[in-house]
Amino acid sequence: MNNLDFHSAKVLVLGDVMLDSYYIGTTERISPEAPVPVVKIQSIEQRPGGAANVALNAAALGAKVKLISVLGDDAACKILEDELHAVDIETVFLKLPGIQTIVKQRILSQNQQLLRLDFEAPLQLASQDELLQLFQRHLAWANVVVLSDYAKGVLRPDVQIFIAAAKALGIPVLVDPKHRDMGVYRGATLITPNLKEFKEIVGECHGEEDLVEKGAALVKQCELGALLITRGGEGMTLLERDCPEYYLPACGREVFDVTGAGDTVISTIAVALASNFPLATAVELGNAAAGVVIGKLGTATLSVQELQHAIRGQRAQSSGVMDEASLLLTIKEARARGERIVFTNGCFDVLHAMHVEYLQLARAEGDRLIVAVNDDASITRLKGPGRPVNREEHRMAVLAGLQAVDWVVLMQDDTPNRLLEFIRPDVLAKGGDYGLEGVVGADIVKAYGGEVVVLGGVADGVKSTAIIERMRKLHPEGAL
Repeated sequence: MNNLDFHSAKVLVLGDVMLDSYYIGTTERISPEAPVPVVKIQSIEQRPGGAANVALNAAALGAKVKLISVLGDDAACKILEDELHAVDIETVFLKLPGIQTIVKQRILSQNQQLLRLDFEAPLQLASQDELLQLFQRHLAWANVVVLSDYAKGVLRPDVQIFIAAAKALGIPVLVDPKHRDMGVYRGATLITPNLKEFKEIVGECHGEEDLVEKGAALVKQCELGALLITRGGEGMTLLERDCPEYYLPACGREVFDVTGAGDTVISTIAVALASNFPLATAVELGNAAAGVVIGKLGTATLSVQELQHAIRGQRAQSSGVMDEASLLLTIKEARARGERIVFTNGCFDVLHAMHVEYLQLARAEGDRLIVAVNDDASITRLKGPGRPVNREEHRMAVLAGLQAVDWVVLMQDDTPNRLLEFIRPDVLAKGGDYGLEGVVGADIVKAYGGEVVVLGGVADGVKSTAIIERMRKLHPEGAL
């Protein structure tokens, strides 16, 4: 069953396109002419690279894709067109006389890259007017734009004209940047530098707090919607304007080749956003996608089935604790079986008998119960210094072990509103002795026809606070 459906996505990609050629063979001896291996070529593979690889990744996930670029009118361009048309990508190439299409030749033996040869000349456009006209001609068709900047000249000297054109139509703009001055991407919806590129912009980062602080300053300075720092084996950090940071650990997988991994990340995020997934969920999908392609050779794509398998693999290892992307996929499966989804949320700092009763009552309102747990930072904001007593991963693990709880997800916002808007549970349940008007998110659920239930007589949170205070009186020396 395909639970991730991206066929409604329309992605317009603009950027530097190149042809990646792979000469693959065996190595059995050293050349008598020089101390280098002799590679006996057995096969040659031609793959679209750069912005074309972004387009390929989006198309492989089922999206409709158009690709705009500037190339030479040569044999390499013809190969690129044939390869892209074969997977239903519409190419809108501005072919200029005297321009050489970029070709990167790689020599491989025994799955190792021995040498790379680059055939390229600097592209210096006298004017971007004709390219802008092509872009505007196809812009209204798209619901997401990706600017893939490999610093080869297509997006120079002025990226802003393309960002402004898309923003004028309310179309999100994602940028894979190569320019050291992030100001040229001002106003973009999301930019995705890797850690090395990020440090080249802001300087060395001394720890996680410094990285987050500098990233947040960059978001504000360049008026970005969000910044995603891809960190290789250290995962990813998402920084949205006026939101706490969101860290995603790398998906565990043996690294075979990182070529094109950044293309996979941004294309997956683009396709997910074009399919109306929330940004955090789209980034989780991009993280899972990167974990797949680094296990492949060269610039590679992945299928929806591979992405679903990666998400399910993460879910199977989480014992009920899930990221948002895994949860969304699980909910779709449950709804396909006709199951009724119940949602509740809270801090659950010190789990006690009243919590257990409340969760059992909530579970009785449907077939599956989701518990959204406030992260440590949001609890500190809500309840002050000294809270939480138990770290978020411990609180989530305990909740996941309860019979009444099906799935546990971390909530980094102070309210459940964002989660409610994309999960759209059948029932929002809360414990407490207040009325429906006091339930945060009730208006969201009722607006789409869901049900809001207050489990009367069950106090949520008050007992935890009392228990913590009693424990502190028993341990005045600060053992807690």
